[in-house]
Amino acid sequence: MEQGGKVLVAQNRKARHNYQIEESLEAGLVLTGTEVKSLRQGRASIVEAYAADQQGELYLFNSHIPIYDAAGRFNHQPKRLRKLLLHSRELARLIGLIRREGYTLVPLSLYFNERGIAKVELGLARGKRKADKRETEKRRDWQRQKARLMRERG
Repeated sequence: MEQGGKVLVAQNRKARHNYQIEESLEAGLVLTGTEVKSLRQGRASIVEAYAADQQGELYLFNSHIPIYDAAGRFNHQPKRLRKLLLHSRELARLIGLIRREGYTLVPLSLYFNERGIAKVELGLARGKRKADKRETEKRRDWQRQKARLMRERG
């Protein structure tokens, strides 16, 4: 799916339901050749993925990029850790927020940019409580009903 010069590979639609996204940012990924080929086929899942720091670097955990069938024995591991590429100031700020203030980095989408480079959109998020989720659902339902009423009236 193409949107604004971006070719969308995977999307985490539940992230906005389960988390309060306060900021979003773009990061590069360190990938192998077979991972890129598998992504170009549109096969990836970031539903259970999250980003966390390990020895001063940010990594993407639990992202699933399936095996590229034509690679044979030179394939990759589907759920391996993938290093995220960020500017050093951005990296230091995000690691500080994760460690001190209890934020979570959640991948929102995985895509190829205009130049054909694989990128991941990360959301700086706080977890929602059950009551917050219900409130969001009520607000969304009311907006739907309001739009329906406006359409019916003309």
